[in-house]
Amino acid sequence: MTNAELFDRAKAVLPGGVNSPVRAFLSVGGTPYFVERASGSKVWDSEGNEYLDFVQSYGASILGHADPVAVAAVQQAALEGTTFGAPTRKEVELAELVCSWVPGLEMVRMTSSGTEAAMSAIRLARGATGRDKVVKFAGCYHGHTDSLLAAGGSGVANQGLVGSVGVPEAAVADTVVVPYNVVPTLDEDTAVLAIEPVAANMGVVQPEPGFLEACRAECDRVGALLLFDEVITGFRLGRGGATSWSGVQPDVWAFGKVIGGGLPVGMFGGSREVMGHVAPLGPVYQGGTLSGNPLATAAGLAVLGQLDDDRYEELTATATTLATGLRNAMESAGVAVQVPQVGPLVGIFFTDEAVRNYDDAKAAADTGIYPRFFHGMLERGIALAPGAYEAIFPSLSHSAEDIARAVDAAAEVGATLAE
Repeated sequence: MTNAELFDRAKAVLPGGVNSPVRAFLSVGGTPYFVERASGSKVWDSEGNEYLDFVQSYGASILGHADPVAVAAVQQAALEGTTFGAPTRKEVELAELVCSWVPGLEMVRMTSSGTEAAMSAIRLARGATGRDKVVKFAGCYHGHTDSLLAAGGSGVANQGLVGSVGVPEAAVADTVVVPYNVVPTLDEDTAVLAIEPVAANMGVVQPEPGFLEACRAECDRVGALLLFDEVITGFRLGRGGATSWSGVQPDVWAFGKVIGGGLPVGMFGGSREVMGHVAPLGPVYQGGTLSGNPLATAAGLAVLGQLDDDRYEELTATATTLATGLRNAMESAGVAVQVPQVGPLVGIFFTDEAVRNYDDAKAAADTGIYPRFFHGMLERGIALAPGAYEAIFPSLSHSAEDIARAVDAAAEVGATLAE
């Protein structure tokens, strides 16, 4: 069956034919490919076409698709039961591992998605401080919960939206949106300052020197909590989260993606004091039937167990080669480009100006070059995210040959963009 035929079937039973808006290709045009299977750095669609994949489930598949160790762990877990509604040993082991890696993280609570983790972290911050106001940065995406959709990046921005119909004004009445890389002035009504320590939902925008430190100081000044949303950056940039490379320790964390080994998962956490507010220890309620799911925890343990400093150095080296190659390919073709890189995270903006915040990212997206670049790469068998506000995710399965192939394709596409 062709991709177009599947898409027609999907549109009859799924809004827009998809289960997440960016997958519909609306911001780049064309018909989405339907993945039938994947292995390592590659995916194959319903027509048998092979793609070198730099989506990697938006960063969840850090080892690549269908990692044999993770697959074996999930298979064994499934044989023992897929869900119990009761505690399991593996969720304790995963929590212990994560807490041992992240400085200052003492207790966590598992959820089934990054959205749930961020939503619960906000509720926790409000409960712990007795305050209501949430301050977030434009272009940072913290999931699709009502109070955090204002000026969200990623899927929201890719649809040309600033928020969502169906979110009542009351839901965002206590949400304040400020520009990234500018330290906000908080007041004593602020419960939490939420931030992606590296903004990876408006492309890739790195924090300027001193920015995270100043955000920490501003929270301390007024008694607000600092939330690091590391759903993307957590355990992708390194074992210790943003605290390890920035030296800045938040009060609350949100994690997802990598910690589930490719299965649906989320996690929020903090110090024992802060997490003491979460039920059943305290009055902040959070729960979930599938939280700590045995398949997800088995996969997460299998993936994290393969990550050490050497693997992160390897992944960063791969990302560096890719970023350098993409930059050289575009510049050689005379195409204005910015290719930011933070460790294993890579972005691409078609502009000659540095990108510091969401307004800069939007200006780059509005040039309309990315859809042409996307389709040019796809025609050459290179799959990128179908939206200008997404990151590029090399994995540990991407070989030197894979990266060379991607760079060669970019050089060919760059020549067409310059025409």
